[in-house]
Amino acid sequence: MRLTRPILALGGAALVLALAGCGSGSGSAAEATAVPSSATGSLEHLAAEVKCTPDMQTDADEIRQAICKNPDGKFILATFATDRGQREWINGAKDYGGHYLVGRKWVAVGETSTMTALRGTLGGDLEEGTDHSAHEGSHEPSDGASDSGH
Repeated sequence: MRLTRPILALGGAALVLALAGCGSGSGSAAEATAVPSSATGSLEHLAAEVKCTPDMQTDADEIRQAICKNPDGKFILATFATDRGQREWINGAKDYGGHYLVGRKWVAVGETSTMTALRGTLGGDLEEGTDHSAHEGSHEPSDGASDSGH
């Protein structure tokens, strides 16, 4: 995978990482480019990059989705035909929480540690889904409703 193509979305993050590393005294170019440019390609290509054999769940024109597992963990990998389709999918999925690694026309979904590890190979941006933990414990029945105990 080439590390020479800059991506505007990662430019700010790379700058912050580079500045944070300035105090270490090493100043190596490898540290400044710790997150590679976002990978591109088919679902199979992306899966091969992270050393997983995809278990295909959806194979449609607009989205291809598979379950993957590698030494970093288990995750969902999806590719999209359009940027708009990808963003609509992510926006809908984020309502369910979760941790997302987002690249150009692809997304991986899984635990934070898994997404962080995949980012070292695939690049991309980390995004978080909606945190519903503030709503836990507030499952009281509304006026007129009875609690069935379920």
